[in-house]
Amino acid sequence: MSIRTDKIASVIRHAVQDVITRGLGDPRIRGLVSITHVDVTPDLAEAKVHVSVLPQKHEDLTMHGLQDAAGHIQHEIAPAITARRLPRLRFVKDDSLKKQALLDAALRDGRAAQTELDGAAAQSDESEGTQK
Repeated sequence: MSIRTDKIASVIRHAVQDVITRGLGDPRIRGLVSITHVDVTPDLAEAKVHVSVLPQKHEDLTMHGLQDAAGHIQHEIAPAITARRLPRLRFVKDDSLKKQALLDAALRDGRAAQTELDGAAAQSDESEGTQK
């Protein structure tokens, strides 16, 4: 990607997040909706907006709502885009935040288990020292 498309992608990401945060009035769009990143084609014809939705049970319905509202969102963000051509928005699911949360939980569980093992080993060493 060029510097220009990177800048436009960044502006689109912030503008779309602002529109979603203010609310769209669509009851299908629920939960925590985060725009993780935006990919813009070099010809500025399309912007692929990667979206993460938590909790997962709202994901499918929210994605349908966002795709249906794409034209409205595009109209709302138009003043923020300085390009001659406004890219058509296409929303896609992004599971990276969910995967990161699962990895963090697994690491946290692993650290807790290691702490328990270290504590048990220390107690065992203390009891052996008092018996001798």
